[in-house]
This record gives sequence, structure tokens and C-alpha cells, in this order.
Amino acid sequence: MPAPASGPARAPVNPRSRVLVASLIGTTIEFYDFYVYATAAVLVFPSLFFPGGDPTTALLSSFAVFGAAMVARPIGAIFFGHLGDRLGRKRTLVVSLLTMGLATLLIGVLPTYAQAGWIATALLVLMRLAQGFALGGEWSGAALVATENAPRGKRALYGTFPQLGAPLGFIIGNGLFLVIGAATGADPTQPSDAFLSWGWRIPFLFSAVMVAIGLWVRSRLVESAVFAKNRDSGKVRKLPLADAVRGHWRQLILGTFFMLATYVLFYLMTTFSLSYGRTAKTAAVPGLGYSYTTFVLMMIFGVLFFAVFTLVSGPLADKYGRRTTLILVTSAIVVFGLVWVPLIGLGTLGVVLWLVLGFTLMGMTFGPMGALLPELFPTSVRYTGSGISYNVSSILGAAVAPFIAVALWQAGDGSPWLVGVYLSAMAVLTLVALLLGDETKDVSLDDGEAAPTDEGARAATTSVTG
Repeated sequence: MPAPASGPARAPVNPRSRVLVASLIGTTIEFYDFYVYATAAVLVFPSLFFPGGDPTTALLSSFAVFGAAMVARPIGAIFFGHLGDRLGRKRTLVVSLLTMGLATLLIGVLPTYAQAGWIATALLVLMRLAQGFALGGEWSGAALVATENAPRGKRALYGTFPQLGAPLGFIIGNGLFLVIGAATGADPTQPSDAFLSWGWRIPFLFSAVMVAIGLWVRSRLVESAVFAKNRDSGKVRKLPLADAVRGHWRQLILGTFFMLATYVLFYLMTTFSLSYGRTAKTAAVPGLGYSYTTFVLMMIFGVLFFAVFTLVSGPLADKYGRRTTLILVTSAIVVFGLVWVPLIGLGTLGVVLWLVLGFTLMGMTFGPMGALLPELFPTSVRYTGSGISYNVSSILGAAVAPFIAVALWQAGDGSPWLVGVYLSAMAVLTLVALLLGDETKDVSLDDGEAAPTDEGARAATTSVTG
């Protein structure tokens, strides 16, 4: 008997588990690298790469190098966005992850200032710029892998998995520093010779292991149906950046300010709080006076709430909408910034509550961004548009936040009340942007039905290609 006729071959699809792991692994490495550098910037880099000045100047110099990476991120967003929108998400994510891993690995083998003078500092700056350049393409690609492969009605939930990399990276990075400090026989704030000579290098070298795992997972991905359809129908743009700026400038601006409060809160609760928490009460600019180990353990406890509420935010944003959820959360951030001093004034219990509330709000505001920013743009410019918004916001909200926070901390004679006001002010700007923006919950990611443009109607389509 003749064989029955077969139907058209189905295009290969990504298993849901592979989608979630592939989107999670890269951002976990991204934030792991951030926390490792941020911790080293506070603990060892001022003495290893910026000696000769007073401690505050050395710390600010170290933070300035930290901020240099943020300046490079929009450039990376444009470069990798161009590749991602023209060649596909998979190959672009592999290249960005490989670049990021190589830069982090090289930081772990750099000579110090005592060994190579200004060349060592210059090499550190160069590696940080390379990290920032690579990270500029990492987040948006991971968010697109998650959202473009998400099933109907669960796009915000899937979009929280790239965001979950932030708390996981914190726990891995800071936990590793604690273990290394114990293994070298010293608290990291009073490092032994072993910690200063080789111990601090281990977290950077360990990044290579994580990158290898990430490359293996991502190499097994297939392109999303959304991008494949866009490519096969001839809708790939020659210059995605020009199209994004010309046709979607309003979304670029709004997306940048959507992320502003998130970035400021994130870097204040991690980088600034680590400096403030471990600075002695008797210092010229007094802090909370906790030991490094004690305060990091308190932070890790708070970060657990960050992880839980990142996941909680997804179903809420899917049910009630991204805009509604974020308006409520951003309003809470405004209030949170104004109650820093009363909370911290309650003693250890108040400090723990401050950390828990800050990281809870961080999870609630960060989680929906994984879906919101990609939903602002059609497939042909989605990688470029979401990446630019996310990374330009990193300059406004992250590159300068640690520097501004230290200056405001000094201006407040050791009280962080001005730092809290700064957070509230940035949250107000985000709140205004959200009020001016559109709800994107029901916007289609299928390029057959484009996202709203500046002149388009606010009514969104309801089909979602998963």
C-alpha cells in the first residue's frame, strides 16, 4: 500500500526548559560579573589599581571605572542589536556571551598597579569597557529568547527568567567572595596577603566555567518563530538603528525612563549599600559599622526576596498589565526612598527591613521589564530598540548612581537621607513615563501586527506568537 501523504514539516521549536535556561544563564553571568566587580571595587581595587590617594578618592576612582562599562553598553546595544535584528537572536547571543566571558577572565589575570603601574589601570579600564560592550547586547537578546518563545498569556512570566539572573548572580558572586575570604584566613575587608595576591582573582576566573555552560545551552537553540517569519517574509531591515530612531523614537525615550527607577534602586541596594553598611560609625563619613561578612549575609537574605518577587511579578503583570503593575510599584519606590532614615534608625531590625523592602521592590519593578521593553518594538527593530532603551538607562540610572550616592552620603554627614531623596526623585520620573506610556500586555510580537507607533492607535492586538 502506498504510504500516507505527510503534511508539511513543522519548523523546529525550542523546548520550554531550554528557552528558560538559555535566557537565564546569560543574565546570571552578566549580574555575577557585575557583583564580582562591584565587590572587588569596594574591597581590593582601590588599593591594587588606584593607590597613592586618600581612601575616598581611591574608592570613587574605582567606581568611575565601574561606570565606564555603563557608557560602553549603549554602543554594544547598537552593535549587537544590529546583528540580532539582521542575523538572528541565537548567533548574536553566542557572540555577546563569548565576548563578555573573555573580558571577565582577563580581569582575573591582570597585573596590579604595583606590578605594571598605570598600564595595569589602563588594562582594567579596557576590560571593563569590553564587558560593558558585550553586556549591551546580552540582556535584550535573553529577553527576546524568553518572550518570543513564550506561550499565550505567559509572556511576562517567561520574561522574568532573564531578570532572575540578577539575584542568582548576587548570591553566587558574593557567596564565592565569602568562601574565598574564609579559605585565605581573613575577612575580605581585612584581606590577607593570599587574598590580595590571588584570592580576589578566583571569582573572575570562575566566570569561564559559567560561560562554557551558557555557550553549550545557547548553541542548541533554534531561532524563534517570530524572527524566522520576519526573515522569511523579507522584513529584515538593512539599518535597524535608523528605523528604530525614525519610527519608534517615542518608545525609545519612554523605555529608557521606564527603567530609570529600576536601575537606581538596583545599584543603590547593591553597590552603595555595601559601602554604607560596612563603613565604621567612627569614620570621617560614618556608616552602619557592620563587618563585611555580617552585612553581606544580611544582603543575601534580602536578595532572596528579590528572587521570589521577581517571579511573583510575572503573573501579576500578565493578569493586570505591565503598566498598572509598574505604576503601583514605582509609587511604592517613591515612598521607600523617603523612609530610609526612619527605617535604618530602628537598629539591626530596621536595617534588615530596609534591605528586604528594597529588594522586594526591586524584584517587583525589574521582573515585568523583561516583557515590557521588547513589547514596545516590532520584530524588525526589537533587539535594537529594547537594547538601546535598557542600556541608555544604565547611563542615567547606573553609571552615575554610585558616584552620586557617595557624594550625597558625604553631603549628609553620614546620613543617607539625601540618597533616599535621590531615589524618590528618579522614581517620580519613571512614574511620569509610565503615565504617558501605553499598556503592552496584548500587543502582538508577530511582526504581521506591529507594536504601536507614534502615530498608531493605542488599541493593541490580542494575538501572541509563541
